[in-house]
Amino acid sequence: MSIYIYNSLTRKKEEFLPLMPPKVKIYTCGITVYDESHIGHARSLYIFDVIRKYLKFRGYSVNFVRNITDIDDKIINRANELKIDWKELTEKYIRGYYEDLRALDIEKADFEPRATENISDMVRCIEALIVRGFAYEAGGDVYFDVRKFSAYGKLSGQNICQMETGVRIEPSEAKRNPLDFALWKKSELNEPCWDSPWGKGRPGWHIECSVMSLKFLKTETIDIHAGGRDLIFPHHENEIAQAEALTEKPFAKYWIHHGLVTINGQKMAKSLGNFITIKDFMGRYQSADLLKFFFLSAHYSHPIDYSEEKIRETKQALGRILILADKIGRKKPLNSNQGQEFREIKEARNKFIEAMDDDFNTPQGLAAIFELVNITNKNIDDLDFIYNANVLIKELLGILGISLKIENKTVEVNDEFVNEKILERNKARNDKDFILADKIRKELEEKGIMLEDTKEGSAWRRKM
Repeated sequence: MSIYIYNSLTRKKEEFLPLMPPKVKIYTCGITVYDESHIGHARSLYIFDVIRKYLKFRGYSVNFVRNITDIDDKIINRANELKIDWKELTEKYIRGYYEDLRALDIEKADFEPRATENISDMVRCIEALIVRGFAYEAGGDVYFDVRKFSAYGKLSGQNICQMETGVRIEPSEAKRNPLDFALWKKSELNEPCWDSPWGKGRPGWHIECSVMSLKFLKTETIDIHAGGRDLIFPHHENEIAQAEALTEKPFAKYWIHHGLVTINGQKMAKSLGNFITIKDFMGRYQSADLLKFFFLSAHYSHPIDYSEEKIRETKQALGRILILADKIGRKKPLNSNQGQEFREIKEARNKFIEAMDDDFNTPQGLAAIFELVNITNKNIDDLDFIYNANVLIKELLGILGISLKIENKTVEVNDEFVNEKILERNKARNDKDFILADKIRKELEEKGIMLEDTKEGSAWRRKM
């Protein structure tokens, strides 16, 4: 079976054929470190980690690069606002970024280069663009001349004449064309700066990613370039122009873009008070699996709306798997027939692969897992079946980065105590003493035990 990916460049789903199989080279745009990372960043970090894990599962050797933008207008403005040195600001939020990765249990990329560590390479590329006639210096700034790159607009599907409509040149800019973008910016007084043939300054945002992607992946054409849908224009469009003007080769074969996260139907914004950082979420729920499960519920390319109601629904869905894990743990199935074939288990695996091969369709992949969860619950007394099912469920969840870790800060209680309380509660319910039944439920919940009443009786799990 082949993997198919929706390619933003061609606007169609294509068979995935890397340039040098089984090697796959992926670059994704990372964070700009001027503030805490939010759940929108978390979606980007997570979904591309899942894609990397799945490609490895399918036998590819993945080289994955994700940059860190540590010099940018936003960084300078925020440092000035806080009256601190820009390096102090970036170091603080780089530490916070790695704390978030650990909290989310997301692996670091193979390389996570910082823009400020690669400025000499950017200067050399800008010089080459000037020599080739694609860039020009103007008063200490250097701009890319978009009119010289005939394919400009091919990723975003825009016509260059239409893009120019309504775009105005600021009085301080010496651009030849309103769409020309900065490769190098002359530094103002007291701004961070580096030496260059055009005077002291700093690189533009777009050149950073073009240079670092080609440098650290050691190629002129990347297999996959990834990022958020909001980066298609101008960032990724400009990356293509710079890189292809330099190499005269396609910059990336496949472009993957994820949808954005909204909050209760609105774009996340501090001014609206709906800005949820990764640390905010983890502080409230102590569960990376919960946030990941929420992201998995929608196809990566679609927008996803965050609300407390959806998180409650997600918690219930994740709880179904945790309840089964508890049941299997109490059964303690032996490894007596590890290699035994079960039709339902094999079908679940095939359905999961079929879903993920189809443009990494995680909702359908989850559906295959839940189908197996339901079948396993029906065969809970067949120790051979539940052993093999459990092995596969853990494997598939592992590909999705779901660990089933439970953050339990409550008093530990043993199974015997819980089962006795459930029997006591069942008797109260049969006697129609619902006040006592509810009291027992609350008592167990305070001890970190969650009950779920099913047709087969009361199931329980430890609190997430």
